[in-house]
Amino acid sequence: MSRPCRLTSSRASLCSGGDFDWEPALRKLDELNARVEDPTLWDNPEEAQAVSRDRARLEGQINGVRDMQTGLEEAVMLSEMADEEGDEDALEDARAQLRAIKERAARAELEALLSGEADGNDAYLEVNAGAGGTESCDWAGMLLRMYTRWAKAHGYEVTIEAEEDGDQAGIKSATILVEGPNAYGWLKSESGVHRLVRISPYDAAAKRHTSFASIGVSPVVDDTIEIDINPADVRTDTYRASGSGGQHVNKTDSAVRLTHVPTNTVVACQAGRSQHQNREQAWKMLRARLYELELQKREAAAQALADAKTDIGWGHQIRSYVLQPYQMVKDLRTEVETSDTQGVLDGDLDAFMGAALAQRVGATRGETVDE
Repeated sequence: MSRPCRLTSSRASLCSGGDFDWEPALRKLDELNARVEDPTLWDNPEEAQAVSRDRARLEGQINGVRDMQTGLEEAVMLSEMADEEGDEDALEDARAQLRAIKERAARAELEALLSGEADGNDAYLEVNAGAGGTESCDWAGMLLRMYTRWAKAHGYEVTIEAEEDGDQAGIKSATILVEGPNAYGWLKSESGVHRLVRISPYDAAAKRHTSFASIGVSPVVDDTIEIDINPADVRTDTYRASGSGGQHVNKTDSAVRLTHVPTNTVVACQAGRSQHQNREQAWKMLRARLYELELQKREAAAQALADAKTDIGWGHQIRSYVLQPYQMVKDLRTEVETSDTQGVLDGDLDAFMGAALAQRVGATRGETVDE
C-alpha cells in the first residue's frame, strides 16, 4: 500500500525521551543555551523555534530532577528532626512529602520511556460514540469529560476543536487539542475502543446496558516534521456548526470537514469563528492524522492503534468499565485493574497509561514485560 504522505523528522532523541543521562543532559543544555543566544540563529525562524522548544523541554527535565533532589533532602531533614523531638505530626508530614516525591520520580521514570519522535508533541484526541444511540452518546460524553479532567490535572491546556451533540444526551463525536509536554506520548496508548457496563439511567426498566465508544489520538505535527499531501486527494465540505460555540458560529456554514480520499481519513473543525480559521486548523488535524498512520506502520510490532474508522464493538475494546453488578475498570492489554471506578472516570488514568506505555516500549524493543 502506498504511503498517504511523505514525512521526515529532525527531532533530537535526547529531548523527546529515551534514556536521560545527567552529565550529557547538562552538556546538551549548555549547547542549546549557546545556540539560543546566537543572534544568527534567528535568521531561520523555524530552526530557532525548534531549538527553543528542545531547550525548554530539556531544561524542564533537569529542573524536575533538581526539585526532587531538593525535596528529598528537605524531607529527610524534617523526618530526622521530627524523630528526635518525637513530633508525630511532623513525622507524618515528612512521610507524605517522601510519598509525593516517590510518585513524581515514578512518573519521571515512565516519561524517560517516551522515546518516539513525536512523543513530546501536543495531541489531538478524538471521541466517537459507537452503535447504541443515547447510551453510547452518553458514554462518549463521559469519556470526553474523563480525558479533559486528566489533562487539566496534569497542567495541560485543552481546547475543543469540534463537537457534535447527541440527540438526547452526550455527544456523537468530539475532537480536543491537548497542549503540553509529552501530551501525545502519554495519550497515544489510549487509542482503541472503551466498553461500559452499567444500569442505564435512560431505561425505565433499570436494565443493564453495554455501550461502546472509541478513542483516537494523533500527534500535532510541528515544523520539524514535513508532510506532503496532494490537495487533489482531499475533499472539502462546509456545514453549519452544531453544539455550543456562540451565535456567529451556529448561524453560518463556518465548520469545515476534510476527507483524505486515499485513506478515507476524515477530520472536522468548528472551533474558529470563521471558515478560514476552521479550514486552517482542519488541515493541521489532517496532517496529524496521516502522520499517525505512518507511525502505526513504523510500530508494527507494538500494540496496534485503533482510529475512528475501527469497528466500535465487541472484539476491539482495550478497556472495560463495569459499574454494575460490581465496580471494576480493567485494561484488557496490561491486566491493570481497579475498583475505584469513580476515580478513573474523574481522570485518574496514570496507572493504566504507565502500564500500557511500558508494555508498548517493551514490545517495540522485543522485550518481555512482566505482569
